[in-house]
Amino acid sequence: MNNYKYSMSFTTGGLFQRESIRLAELYLNLEDWGAVRDKVITSNLLQARMANTSKRISREIIARLAMLSANELNLLVHGYPQEQAHLLWIAVCRRYRFIADFAIEVLRERYISLKNDLTYENFNSFFNRKSEWHLELEKITHATRNKLRQVLFKILHEADLLAPNNMINTTMLSPRLLELILLEGGQEDILYFPIFESDIKDTKR
Repeated sequence: MNNYKYSMSFTTGGLFQRESIRLAELYLNLEDWGAVRDKVITSNLLQARMANTSKRISREIIARLAMLSANELNLLVHGYPQEQAHLLWIAVCRRYRFIADFAIEVLRERYISLKNDLTYENFNSFFNRKSEWHLELEKITHATRNKLRQVLFKILHEADLLAPNNMINTTMLSPRLLELILLEGGQEDILYFPIFESDIKDTKR
């Protein structure tokens, strides 16, 4: 049995690209996530109808953004939309080990094996397999598991890693993003993407 537990609290929303950029920009000015959270709630920056909704969404976004370095946050604010989406996918994977493992063991593995589709059954099989080693997954209800699957696929679509028909998109990391990933996160962060190692080497040239 693994000595770590999966956090499975990603049942809220999706990639939150627009909201994340706004909060990242605010953090670069305030340099304090607590101050960012207070500003979001008091000023209703997320334009949520309910205060509890604003708190829940801001808490989720901040937990993800806190996984990024100052340099990564700066690129998130000033980068191109695709770079922003890729950085937010990295943040999600760093925040949730379950998603990171899914990205490496299912998404990328299928891609490099030339199996270019990703199905709900792939998620279900992965979930069941991990349940044998992570007792916390056994406590999750069927309805919650379906919600987790729905949110994960939504994030994959919004990060442009999946096409509308659930075919896996080839990832094209920009040279500056690739350089930053290798500097800040390391090789494992690249494995979160459907990409061949030869493509990484070509990008670095």
